[in-house]
Amino acid sequence: MTLVQIWKENPEQIRAKRVDQIIGFAGDGKLGDNNSAPIEFRDFLARVPGELIAKYANDCLENAFKDSGLALQDIVNEIATRLGFKVEPGRYRGTKSDIGHDGIWTAPNNHAIVAEVKTTDAYRLPIETVATYRRRLIKTGRITEDLSSILIIVGREDTGEIEAQIRGSRYAWDVRLISIDAFLRLMKIRQDLDSPSVEERIRAVLIPREYTRVDEIIDLVFSTTEDILEEAPDELSGDDEVESTPGEKESKEREKPVSFNLACVERIGKSLNVELTKQSRVIFGDLDSGLKITCAVSKEYKNAGGLGYWFAFHQHQLEKLSEAPSAYACFGCGSPDQIAILPLDFIKSQLEGMNQTTREDGRLYWHVQIHSEGERWIMHRRKGFDWPDITSMMLINNERAT
Repeated sequence: MTLVQIWKENPEQIRAKRVDQIIGFAGDGKLGDNNSAPIEFRDFLARVPGELIAKYANDCLENAFKDSGLALQDIVNEIATRLGFKVEPGRYRGTKSDIGHDGIWTAPNNHAIVAEVKTTDAYRLPIETVATYRRRLIKTGRITEDLSSILIIVGREDTGEIEAQIRGSRYAWDVRLISIDAFLRLMKIRQDLDSPSVEERIRAVLIPREYTRVDEIIDLVFSTTEDILEEAPDELSGDDEVESTPGEKESKEREKPVSFNLACVERIGKSLNVELTKQSRVIFGDLDSGLKITCAVSKEYKNAGGLGYWFAFHQHQLEKLSEAPSAYACFGCGSPDQIAILPLDFIKSQLEGMNQTTREDGRLYWHVQIHSEGERWIMHRRKGFDWPDITSMMLINNERAT
């Protein structure tokens, strides 16, 4: 039985294990460039929630074990993947013929980061060695000089010695430094939000600018996430045909989002018989099938026709779903016991009749309104458009209508 199969069948057993114990379940139980364990371990890391990634990173730092540095390398590469980089893992140990970098992370804009992971800065890091990795990668054509840089990820926050090395070297404008703790914060920001622009800024902060260490910038960004609020209407109107235009102030009340999103995702995964991994605040995917969903939630609102629910469905969410071989837009209506699971083709067919808002920055979202009439569930659209009955697409309690 593979490590991933153990995780799927008994996740609680795995949750209680230290990362060194988990590696023991993977392949031949040892991390090495020619071993079978790394493949299973990396596949496992791609599926677990962010809080376990943080736990495993801390295991490597606080309870050092044989090859804990190798495990941390894989963990850091997984975090980079969750930040939207395309990650090519490096070797655990370099050779004369193989470049010894820990990973190459390529952003959507094609900028490549050569990663170097260190559990401690207790010894002097040879900056020249890491710079040589980059030069060799440039020479072989795997990256380019103008679209590449170096990022050193260090396990401890006390990085004064390495910072001094970087500032005093001729590579000061090619190298940046970040602690594991700050890197984990970036992952949390990415998974707690659902904004492509924030994701892009997160990646950009890791690329050389005017700072050597970016922790203070990350602390600032992280502190602002606690104040992120959702748009929500005062009430649902049956006659609203007005679409907002760029520059128009939004009049909706701002309030904290309801918090049963993950409970909905768990039920959706069971209903669709897939394992959904969090990719952002509302986007989840199954690594095996490629299926992807969005899951937004709403509290109950007063509506002349009965109980109503309001959701924002964003243009970038539509684009993410459209990239997947199979996709659903899902909406939790008041609780995890009432979920609309709408196939992508269906939601696309309904967008024309929905109200929409375009922000000043050009971002667009549609207003998805759902209400119940007894046992019937209806999708609300503007006057002149039909209001489809979506009862057959509702997951009510533990049963999904067919």
